[in-house]
Amino acid sequence: MLVGVLALQGDSREHIQLLESLGVSCLPVKSSSDLLALDGLIIPGGESTTISKLLEIFGLLEPIRDFAASKPVLGTCAGLILLSNTVEGLVSEQQLIGGLPISSSRNAYGGQLQSFEAEVTFSAGHQENVAFIRAPRILNPGPSEVLAKLGDEIVAVRHNNLFGATFHPEITGGTELHKLFLEFVKSAQS
Repeated sequence: MLVGVLALQGDSREHIQLLESLGVSCLPVKSSSDLLALDGLIIPGGESTTISKLLEIFGLLEPIRDFAASKPVLGTCAGLILLSNTVEGLVSEQQLIGGLPISSSRNAYGGQLQSFEAEVTFSAGHQENVAFIRAPRILNPGPSEVLAKLGDEIVAVRHNNLFGATFHPEITGGTELHKLFLEFVKSAQS
């Protein structure tokens, strides 16, 4: 299994370190040719407007849209925004990858000073400490399966092959989201 991590901007290094700690081979993705050998892709947190611009500059927007149409993709924080079909507060020139039938809101908890860590509860009952950094909010999950909640608030979802989370598990060493994603990647291979 080979999982790519988009490495144009954001915390790709932390995702790569987490994947490696789970024994997964990974590749930093910087070009469309990098996508060819991948079984799955992670779009990390960072700044969604900047990532969007870089996807266009590097010619990756359409190739990633094509990839996400059939292969497993996990978006965390800014990655969730980019995968969302509808985004409140979207900057006018910002392009989305789309495909995840949710509505989200950018920086819904506030700016950098309102960032925090909290325990989220996964659908199987497992709890894990994760980081919310200028985090988006899932306003409407649509038909997506709920994977995790913060209290009553939905913070992680899956729809078909697309996974999205409003938080950063890779910063606090959380592995549950990545394990769920990797299980799906493995099942999609067979």
